[in-house]
Amino acid sequence: MSQDKESIRLSLAVSPELNARLEELAAAGHTTKSEILRKAIALFDVVAEAKAEKKRFGILDQNKQLVTEIVGI
Repeated sequence: MSQDKESIRLSLAVSPELNARLEELAAAGHTTKSEILRKAIALFDVVAEAKAEKKRFGILDQNKQLVTEIVGI
């Protein structure tokens, strides 16, 4: 998801714990908290689309076996 030239700035209130986690994720990924949130929204969009198509969303191991199914989104 790329950022357009005409960006819309949002204000977001989060808990100190969530902010700390965002900072950890950003540091580990050598990116910004904003980019982490953009990627999270893109991932949510994929999950929502799969759900609308009556598909499941999960994490597979190297043998393509379902390890974790993502539910409740």
